[in-house]
Amino acid sequence: MTLHEKLIFIDLETTGANLINDRITEIGIVTVSADGGIERWSSFVNPGRSIPSFIQDLTGISDRMVAAAPTFDALADTVRARLEGGLFIAHNARFDYGFLHHALARTGHALSTDVLCTVKLSRRFFPEEKRHNLDTLITRHGLVPTARHRALADADLLWQLWEKLTASMPHDSFSQAIQALRQRPALSPPANA
Repeated sequence: MTLHEKLIFIDLETTGANLINDRITEIGIVTVSADGGIERWSSFVNPGRSIPSFIQDLTGISDRMVAAAPTFDALADTVRARLEGGLFIAHNARFDYGFLHHALARTGHALSTDVLCTVKLSRRFFPEEKRHNLDTLITRHGLVPTARHRALADADLLWQLWEKLTASMPHDSFSQAIQALRQRPALSPPANA
């Protein structure tokens, strides 16, 4: 991590947890530019299939809410542009990165960026703690949710967590942890998905 690196806090809502069969229903991105400017962007995504009732109950996102939303194909260029040139930061980053990698690959785009998982970051700084889910971190760090299981609200919680950690940790220790935990996932494109 450099002092002037673009940070991209991202969260997705999906129709389920299967990278191949499930689809994105909402994308939320909080971008913190190298000069400290903050931009928030989100969009519903029409997944082209119905959202299971238990997912609707969890997220509050219904089939009706995404019916008129753009498909991921229509958003792919915008999403790819927003993810370029920065550090991709997500809670359980493997999930969010994997879903975006597969969704972009299906539209002929590539996703190749360094990734940082805030679950791993929390475990690194608080190894004595047993739980590192987002609800636990909200309580532990006094984060202020505007909603839960909504993409932009959860991405904003990650930005709040980042601010809390950078304010309470020595800069060198924080930078070393980021360097140790950041990675560039190697995922192959989906086959006939």
